Amino acid sequence: MFAWLDSLVSWFVYDWLLLDSASHFSAALHFFVYDTIKILILLIVIVNIMTLITQYFPVYRIKKFLTTKKLYWAQYLLSALFGVITPFCSCSAIPLFIGFLNAGIPLGVTLTFLITSPMVNEVAIALLAGTLWMKVVLIYIFVGIGLAMVSGYLLGKMNLDSSIAPFLMDEMTITYKQHTFRERLSLSVKKSFTLIEKIFPYVLLGVAVGAGIHGLIPDGYFTTFLQGSAWYTLPLAVIAGVPMYTNAAGVVPVVQALIAKWVPLATALTFMMAVIGLSLPEFLILKKVMKAKLLFLFFGVVALCMMIAGAIFTLIF
Repeated sequence: MFAWLDSLVSWFVYDWLLLDSASHFSAALHFFVYDTIKILILLIVIVNIMTLITQYFPVYRIKKFLTTKKLYWAQYLLSALFGVITPFCSCSAIPLFIGFLNAGIPLGVTLTFLITSPMVNEVAIALLAGTLWMKVVLIYIFVGIGLAMVSGYLLGKMNLDSSIAPFLMDEMTITYKQHTFRERLSLSVKKSFTLIEKIFPYVLLGVAVGAGIHGLIPDGYFTTFLQGSAWYTLPLAVIAGVPMYTNAAGVVPVVQALIAKWVPLATALTFMMAVIGLSLPEFLILKKVMKAKLLFLFFGVVALCMMIAGAIFTLIF
């Protein structure tokens, strides 16, 4: 989707600025420029679309349908499947997460998407299928979707709506009068850019941290700590994975290297989940749209479910 942007940023960093493509600084700069522009584009497009939609389909009706109808987990499954077909990293999935909240979709359902999108998307599936056995890939898909659904359900049952940032809650409670399409579009653009203005400084901070991590931490740094089958390797795999911010395309080669260095398959897959499902930059960006209680519960529940997924992988493999 953003291959053109990657090429443009590569030209800017390596050809126009004449930086060495092998240096850590140029890799960090490329990452910062690319991710900042990509997330800004996603914020502008998705938040504008979702804000416009809510003017035709009132938020309270969407929320009432999803919270009062007995859907037997269908809403969580649909959210997870939508995450599977959207190839976003943990930070790039946040604009759609914000758009869902603006549309009145319940918090637990939106969090299911936020977990699934970076961790079990078609890019991750395709790369894993070319690297590991198909049986392993299918198990990873089912466990990943199940993890996201359970995490979203548990968080949704904790009544944490009050832990969403007040400015988002204000957007969710707005009722709209009858307007022409031009008036609705103008109102949507105005409200969307007001929302983006509040979030974007945190996006810059999060991407800057991610760029530093991306350029400075070598791929093989954690290999020594993840070898063996001691009880602490799965928690350590999750803890070690959070700082190594990247997407599925970036982490699958790392997983290959880990397996080649005799890191157990279950530990390598758990590490992969942590790298692409949770990240420090994601934490910094979400800090603007979630209060501390929800933010720490989100990371804690997802990390725990990842460790449980790792235990399942250990039993199977």
